[in-house]
Amino acid sequence: GCFLTFPIMVIKVNPYEETVVWRWQNMLYVALVSFSLYLLSQAFLGWKTGQEEKKKRRINPHRVKKNWQHVLLNEPKVFIPVLAVFLVIFSAFPVYLSTYQINIMITALMYVVLGLGLNIVVGVAGLLDLGYVAFYAVGAYTYALLNLHFGIGFWTALPIGGLLAACFGILLGFPVLRLRGDYLAIVTLGFGEIIRLVLENWTEFSQGPSGISNVPRPGLFGMEMTLDQSINYLYYLMIALVIFTVFMVNRLQNSRIGRAWFALREDEIACQAMGIDKTKTKLTAFSLGAFWAGMVGVIFAAKTTFVNPSSFTFLESAIILCIVVLGGMGSIIGVIIAALVLMLLPEYLRAFADYRMLVFGATLVIMMVFRPKGLISTVRRTYNIKS
Repeated sequence: GCFLTFPIMVIKVNPYEETVVWRWQNMLYVALVSFSLYLLSQAFLGWKTGQEEKKKRRINPHRVKKNWQHVLLNEPKVFIPVLAVFLVIFSAFPVYLSTYQINIMITALMYVVLGLGLNIVVGVAGLLDLGYVAFYAVGAYTYALLNLHFGIGFWTALPIGGLLAACFGILLGFPVLRLRGDYLAIVTLGFGEIIRLVLENWTEFSQGPSGISNVPRPGLFGMEMTLDQSINYLYYLMIALVIFTVFMVNRLQNSRIGRAWFALREDEIACQAMGIDKTKTKLTAFSLGAFWAGMVGVIFAAKTTFVNPSSFTFLESAIILCIVVLGGMGSIIGVIIAALVLMLLPEYLRAFADYRMLVFGATLVIMMVFRPKGLISTVRRTYNIKS
């Protein structure tokens, strides 16, 4: 910890006076905090191991306990009241929050949908995709270019962007059918960079690094809206899209194709031996995951009214992957919470100024130590067959 934080915590450069201040006491503080956290983590992990061993001894193999996530997402008497409460809370935000804060909330909700889309590929099907931002870029440029050349509006471009991104997902899926693990990650990373470089260098097609400006915001039956009204309108659209995405992804996970994805994640060879079509399963995962990224890309272009290749770097893919891993592989509720935390935390840590990203990184490390399976880990389904 001392060596990693040394340039930030110890060295302070004053460019006006051309002096360097050495704050050695900060190194002592970091060392004490790091050592204390290490002792606490070891004590916690030891206690957790002991609790798990006790729990194993008390397990009754004939008693199947319902998973609370499954109950929350699939029991109408639980799901509908919870959804109503959250709708009331989130719908009231534009009344109490500023336009800037609503913009941040829109971004957070966009990453919720992106996380749920990548969760299909990585969390459910177990296919490590590091080029997910490419489908995001396809959606954004689909709307920008269709509007620029053909005057197509937001509502027409929204499904077209999703479908075109799904087609690109299938194009990516075919070359990587035989790949897995690190090899799959490298190829998908290359695919993401190829899309970005094409958009940056093919000036006649995408306007190059200068990007495309004056992309229209979504309309409402031709009504003229002010900037604040259009931002609030987009915020409510994102709430509707999140609800739709949660419903569809949950239904997909509980369907036959969802069970095939889980089987593919656990053991690819056993999955194929059971008669599951591995090619169809992988291509479906890539295309459906890309579909949500394409739709969010269209919304991103409408929100910013400007797109250029610098918005679709590898860092975006890494952030979305962090959301999936931090939330819990395959966990819908975990991904939603992780997206909101990772998107809102940096904004509300601005008070820490220079140490904001340090706190952000430390939070991720602590989560990986204490909750390696994510904030809300998925519970394997168990089937009890009475003899």
